[in-house]
Amino acid sequence: MSTPAISVVMGVFNEAAVLAPTLDSILAQTERDFELIVVNDGSTDPRVGEILAEYARRDARLRVLTQANAGLTRALIAGCAAARGTYIARMDAGDVMTPDRLARQKAVLAAHPEVVLVTCWTEFCGPAWEPLFVERGTQSSATAGDWIAQATTTAAEGYLVNGPSSHPSVMFRTAAYRAAGGYRWQFYYGQDGDLWVRLADHGAFAGIAAVLCRSRIFPDGISMRQGKKQRRLHDCLFGTIQARRSGASEEPYLQAAAQIRPQPSGSQTTTSRRKAAGWYFIGETLRRNGDPRAVTYLREACCRQPWQVKHWLRLWQSVRLANRPLPAGERHG
Repeated sequence: MSTPAISVVMGVFNEAAVLAPTLDSILAQTERDFELIVVNDGSTDPRVGEILAEYARRDARLRVLTQANAGLTRALIAGCAAARGTYIARMDAGDVMTPDRLARQKAVLAAHPEVVLVTCWTEFCGPAWEPLFVERGTQSSATAGDWIAQATTTAAEGYLVNGPSSHPSVMFRTAAYRAAGGYRWQFYYGQDGDLWVRLADHGAFAGIAAVLCRSRIFPDGISMRQGKKQRRLHDCLFGTIQARRSGASEEPYLQAAAQIRPQPSGSQTTTSRRKAAGWYFIGETLRRNGDPRAVTYLREACCRQPWQVKHWLRLWQSVRLANRPLPAGERHG
C-alpha cells in the first residue's frame, strides 16, 4: 500500500444527516493523493455506519475506524495515530471544503519547510448554509494576502496570535504533530487550542487568504452549549503555557482540564434557554447582514423566550427585510 501525501482526519458521532455532504466535498478534491480516516465515535445511529460503509465500498481512500464513544479528542488521537500521510488535514462532520483546499494547503507546506501548519479563511454559515461571517484567523496585523508568521501567545492572557481561523481549516505536518505530543486526552473540549500553542514551538504558521472551508453553526451547537466550559479550559490552557515557560509541571492544569467533561443536559428550562440563545445569535447575525432569512430564527427565539423584549425588537426589525432579495452573490449549500 502506497503512502499518501495527506491524511484527512475526522470524527463522527450520530451526525448522519450532515455526513454525506462532508464526505462528498473531501472525495471530490482536485488533489487526489490522500487518505480519508473517519473515526466512528460509538455512534448509536446505525445510519452512520451504513453511510461510511457505502462510501468506503465506493472509494478505497476512505478508512473507517470504530471506537466506543469517548468524544472528539479521543477520536482525533486515534485517527492521527493511524495517519500515514506526510501531512494531516482536519475536517468535521457537517462542514465542507472547496475542491482546491487540499491542493493549495499542500503546496504551501511543500514550498515552505519552515511552516508546520497552514490555515485558511473559514466561512461560518447557518443551518441551511446562510452566510453569517468569515473568520480570517488571529493575525497580529491586518493583511490582504497570504501570510507566514511565528505563532505566539500573549503574555497576559495566553491568546494565540497568528493562529488558525477554525479547527477544520488546518493542515499540519504529521512529524511536527507527533513531536509536539499530538492531541491530549485531558482536553475533551478546546483540544485544538492546546495543540496549536505546542505546534508553534516547532515552526511557523501560514495562512491562505481565501475561504477554503465552510462550517455550519446550529442553534444547539457546541459553541452555544459549552461556552462556560471553554472559558474554564482557557484557564487550564493558559496554566500549561505558563508552566512550560517557567519549566514547571503542567500536570496540575492537565488534571484540572481532565475534570471538565459533558454534564447531563439539565432541566428543560435550561435547555430551552440555551437553544433560544442559539436561535437568536443566528437570527441577529443574519439581520445585521441584511438577510431576510433572519425572521425564521428570531421568530423561534421569541417562541422559546417570549419575555425577552430584545428578541421581539430584532424580529420586528427583521420583518422589514422580508421583502428584500437575498444578498448579492448569495450561495446555497
